[in-house]
Amino acid sequence: MTGKDPVCVVTGASAGIGRETARGMAERGYVVVIIGRDHRRTEEAVAYVRSHSSGGLVESRLCDSSSLDGVRKLAADLLSTQPRIDVLINNAGLWHPERRLSRDGIEDTFAVNHLAPFLLTNLLLPRLTESGSARIVNVSSRLHEKQSTFHFDDPQSTRSYHGLRAYSQSKLANVLFSTELAARLTGTGVTSNALHPGDVVSDILREKPLLRFFGRLAAPFVDSPHSASLTSVYVATSPELTGVTGGYFKQQRPAKPSPAAADVSQRSRLWELSAKLVGLSA
Repeated sequence: MTGKDPVCVVTGASAGIGRETARGMAERGYVVVIIGRDHRRTEEAVAYVRSHSSGGLVESRLCDSSSLDGVRKLAADLLSTQPRIDVLINNAGLWHPERRLSRDGIEDTFAVNHLAPFLLTNLLLPRLTESGSARIVNVSSRLHEKQSTFHFDDPQSTRSYHGLRAYSQSKLANVLFSTELAARLTGTGVTSNALHPGDVVSDILREKPLLRFFGRLAAPFVDSPHSASLTSVYVATSPELTGVTGGYFKQQRPAKPSPAAADVSQRSRLWELSAKLVGLSA
C-alpha cells in the first residue's frame, strides 16, 4: 500500500453480504480491510476476496463488536496503520431471539447494530475527513419501517423483549444516526448515507438452527448475498452520488425512509443517548 491507494473498511465482512461487499470494493481497486469476529472465518473471507478480485490488496482485523473496548482498539489500530480511509461501510449486525447483554452490560442487538458503528465512525472521523471526500455507508434494513418511533423510554428492551422488535429498532437507529451524522459533517466533504441491502437469508441466522432451516426454505425467493451487496457498493463508489449525503437507498436507487427515521428531534436525541453510552461528548 502506497498511501495513494483508496482504502475501504468493511465491518461484518467475514461472510454473507459483508464478504460480497468487500469483494465488490476490491474489484473496484480499493485496498479492503475486512473486519470480522472469528479468526478462521475472517481469513477465509480474505482468501475468497483475493481469489475473486484482480489481485487487490486485502487485509483483515478482528473485532468483537459487542465490546466497546474492542471497537476502540480496532479504531486505534486502523488509525495507526491506515494512512487514509476513503470508505467506511458499517455492515456488521446481528439479532437474538432472546435478550442478551453485551460485554458492557448493554442489550446486545442495540450494542452491536448501533452503538458499535456509532463509536467506530466517530473515532475514525479524523482520518475520514482528511481524505476530503470520504463516504460512510450505514447498512440498515427496511425493517426499520416497523418502528413508528424510537423507544427512548426503553432503548434496551428491559421491560419486554422481542427479537424482531429489537432488531427493527436498531435498524431505525442506523438511519437516524446516518442522517444526523450527515448534518454534522456539512462542509467537510464527507458523506453519510444509509441503505436497505435487500431481503436476504443472512449469515445472522447461523446460530439459530430453526431460523436457519426456514431460511433455507426461503432462499429461492430472496436476494443472494452478492445481489444484496450491490447497493452498498453503489452507495460507496457511484460517481453520481458524489456529494450526496443524508440519503437512504434501496435497490441502488434513492428511497424514502420511514417518517420516524426522518424525525430531526429523534436524530439529535439518539445521538446524545449514544454518546453517553459509549463515553463520547455529544
